[in-house]
Amino acid sequence: MPQETTIMALAGLAASIGFIHTILGPDHYLPFIVMSRARGWSKPKTAFITFLCGLGHVGSSGVLGFVGVALGVAVSRLTSLESVRGDIAAYLFIAFGLAYFVWGVRRAIRNKPHTHAHFGSDDPDHAHEHTHNGKHMHVHDSPEKVSITPWVLFTVFVFGPCEPLIPILMYPAAMKSYFGLIFVTSVFAVVTIATMMAAVFIGSLGISFIPIKRIERYSHALAGATIALCGVLIVLGL
Repeated sequence: MPQETTIMALAGLAASIGFIHTILGPDHYLPFIVMSRARGWSKPKTAFITFLCGLGHVGSSGVLGFVGVALGVAVSRLTSLESVRGDIAAYLFIAFGLAYFVWGVRRAIRNKPHTHAHFGSDDPDHAHEHTHNGKHMHVHDSPEKVSITPWVLFTVFVFGPCEPLIPILMYPAAMKSYFGLIFVTSVFAVVTIATMMAAVFIGSLGISFIPIKRIERYSHALAGATIALCGVLIVLGL
């Protein structure tokens, strides 16, 4: 088979695997959907964080693959290393998710709706119910200025490997040419990141129509539980 034909076939395979690999792995998009809802990220911010994490996710495996090809490292050794990285990412997901869940529960308890009576108003019976983290903010509540959450997610995704990239795509492409290696890897990266961003956008749009006002104060806890569940699914190989 001519070299160009082989490279194009691998590029088509890369696009297919990148799409399927991402869609079948909820850990690629669920964390961004739930964190965006819980933390009130704007659409541009959510898209940027998703892109950044996707770049770290694909880039880490890509760099490892390029180094392996350049040094002539056996593909089996790189596959084993990718497996270890996958385990680390899974347990980081679980640890971060559980920690965020506990913080979310504590926040929900502190944010329990309560009533204040305003005795200085014209209406002696005037009172209203509110939470301390909603629209009715008290002066002793300061909004969060700096969040490390995006960077925690980025770190987890850097450890998360793209399992099929090195053995199925990069090494076969490298046997033909370095241009083919770069081209096939780029196709996989673009499709994977684009699929992540599309899934997050569609998921965020869908969840915005779900009426969850009654459990809004538990959004952080639910986000943490969802992220931890993603880690558990990775450990179980699902």
